[in-house]
Amino acid sequence: MATNSPTPLPSMIVHADWGSNPGQRWMAKSTLRNGRYLVHEPEPVGNSSTLTQRTHADAGEAAALIGFDFPIGLPVGYAEQVGAQDFLALLPRLGHGEWSNFYDVADRLDQIGFHRPFYPNSPFPKGSKKHRHLLDSLHVASIEDLRRRCDKARADRQAAETIFWTLGPKAVVKAANLGWKEVLTPALPNTANVNAWPFDGMLRDLIQPGNAVIIETYPAEFYRQLGIVLKPGKRSQEARQQNADTLFQWAHACDVELDPKLDVIIENGFGPSPDGEDPFDATIGLFGMLNVLLGNQQLYEPTDVVTRKIEGWMFGQSANSDETNNGSERKAYAYTPPIEDDPPSEYRPLADLYDLEYTHDYDLPFWLS
Repeated sequence: MATNSPTPLPSMIVHADWGSNPGQRWMAKSTLRNGRYLVHEPEPVGNSSTLTQRTHADAGEAAALIGFDFPIGLPVGYAEQVGAQDFLALLPRLGHGEWSNFYDVADRLDQIGFHRPFYPNSPFPKGSKKHRHLLDSLHVASIEDLRRRCDKARADRQAAETIFWTLGPKAVVKAANLGWKEVLTPALPNTANVNAWPFDGMLRDLIQPGNAVIIETYPAEFYRQLGIVLKPGKRSQEARQQNADTLFQWAHACDVELDPKLDVIIENGFGPSPDGEDPFDATIGLFGMLNVLLGNQQLYEPTDVVTRKIEGWMFGQSANSDETNNGSERKAYAYTPPIEDDPPSEYRPLADLYDLEYTHDYDLPFWLS
């Protein structure tokens, strides 16, 4: 298999299309056989809370990569307000103790708060629910403060909706809400050999034998990268069917084998039902992941600590053209790792800069004690 990627290739790749209705969750799977990927027909996800464990078990001693199309991470504008410096460390606390109402979507202005940020539960009365309610309650000036860097507008696409807002076609709150509860919390953190990219490190370091790696995907981003055009929309069988040749040509060019059953499904536009968009997105997400792994789409790996520890990143998305989003304004909110005899490799490049900033040592005995 021809590949320009410096990243090791996982033996199993799974992409799950996520939604609020468990009955409409589909996944697509690809396995590496004799140096070539085989893509299987999409299938229902089944028990959401065990998907990561099942995939890990199926991969055995090999590496597995699992993509989910829901946000993984928090906007730094919100994280600053609640004092969160590490998304994975905060994750198991959500839904418990002072965070017990975190996943309960607020429906009234007086219910919104730092520990209950999702809003609103209902759009009614029509026009009564506004972004301003969310901004005022979470003490931020702009909706941009509630978007992650990877959610912000780009030259080739509009901004994504904030993960906390439930209304409109771009809302992802239900997927994030359920995904964090049903997938991430059972699997992360502190689960042996299960990691999340980019929070736990660079992809090449995470894709190792026996490891399962969770990533965030955005199928709409993969549409552009794969040349998918959906008119009048992905709920149309005809629109999905018109992309069949594009998908077949991509597979041929990348030396990716398609299961004969998948050939038929693609040719048929994933069936006549509007719900065919779910297995379609699961498959497109998998193709997009393969496209990155095989070196046809550059893998951008953020290096700033805010993105890697708090906000996360969409797999396969390039760096923002607006470099101010990755510049000095992000350095003001710095994550300080615990002192270790042998600091993790990701912090070693920062050691000299840290020493320049903190030149005194008179308080060292106090902190050591």
